[in-house]
Amino acid sequence: MNSDLKLLRLLQLASPGLPVGGFTYSQGLEWAVEAGWVKGADGFRTWQRQQIDDTLGYLDWPLLVRLYRACEANNAEAFAHWSRFLLANRETAELRTEERQRGAALARMLDGWQLGQAPQWRTSLELTQLGGMAWLAAYWDIPLRDLLLGHGFSWLEGAVMAGVKLVPFGQQAAQSLLRDLSDDLSAVLERALLLPDEELGGGLPLLAIASSRHETQYTRLFRS
Repeated sequence: MNSDLKLLRLLQLASPGLPVGGFTYSQGLEWAVEAGWVKGADGFRTWQRQQIDDTLGYLDWPLLVRLYRACEANNAEAFAHWSRFLLANRETAELRTEERQRGAALARMLDGWQLGQAPQWRTSLELTQLGGMAWLAAYWDIPLRDLLLGHGFSWLEGAVMAGVKLVPFGQQAAQSLLRDLSDDLSAVLERALLLPDEELGGGLPLLAIASSRHETQYTRLFRS
């Protein structure tokens, strides 16, 4: 697969147009806005920067690295271990359900595409979103750094679009937020690539509280 096609496959994999439903989740932001924890574009910027540093930098990206390498090595045991670790670190029922729902959507897509021999985890393991992305990226030979940045930008774009509806702010502010917050991704990426196993694991108490409270929020636009 040439470099142009790898880039196109990455854009497809990171696109909210894939059936993973990224646009239906706010990851606790909806409650945080209602509770007054996030106010205006500046408040959103602060909220999201904390998640970039903690959730992406210490959990999602380091785990995506390990899942990708497990797929490259066809190491089903490592893939299963890090998949379970990922779900254990989704701190609320909503966040675990979101990860599973996105993973199930990717699994259905993979089954429909019939991409050669099914990997071992398809018959013995519940697929997560990160696991599905890692397997497809390894299958398409997408470079690891590109995968991480594509995933990070897709995650950030989904959060900003949720902010447009919830905070709210306009499209110009949204583009400025994407520009500014994207600057943080490259610095966090370097740390995530080198993070040792014993330092893995995110932990943002306000995010966990917001997600938990959102489960029973009276009126809501998002699934989590």
